[in-house]
Amino acid sequence: MSIRMIWAQAHDRVIGSAGAIPRHLPEDLRMFRERTAGSTVVMGSGTWRSLPDQVRPLPDRTNVILSRNIDLITPGAYQCFSVKEVLRFHPDSWVIGGAAVYEALMPFASHIVRTRIDLTVDGDTRAPILDDSWQARYPTGPDQWQQSTTGLRFTVEEFVRAA
Repeated sequence: MSIRMIWAQAHDRVIGSAGAIPRHLPEDLRMFRERTAGSTVVMGSGTWRSLPDQVRPLPDRTNVILSRNIDLITPGAYQCFSVKEVLRFHPDSWVIGGAAVYEALMPFASHIVRTRIDLTVDGDTRAPILDDSWQARYPTGPDQWQQSTTGLRFTVEEFVRAA
């Protein structure tokens, strides 16, 4: 089993605001596509609804929606009604949001890719807090900021669950 998580967060762990992503970072979107292409992605119904029509379902990926809503319509995606179903039928997945799905699957995750963006924005959805069971693996070194074409500074961090 390989449950991985990926997200981008602004200051104060903000990942969402009113059902939308409160920033635009082309470099992060490119990395997200590269990391998740050909894989299964697991998301909640809010994340599913937030995807633009032209990329819903996310292309070149198996899309799985974790939701207890039996009336949810998810053309082109599979629906799981419990974490147990996700683990049984999609044990090798990338979790892509939202906050409740990250929280539900965090105990089973072994790898996290987190983009930190040097940006303060209002938001109502926050990324999980990583506890001491996570060890940082920095591809470019801790706090080595890169400059986006949008002018924002960002850094990509990777974490693995300590054995």
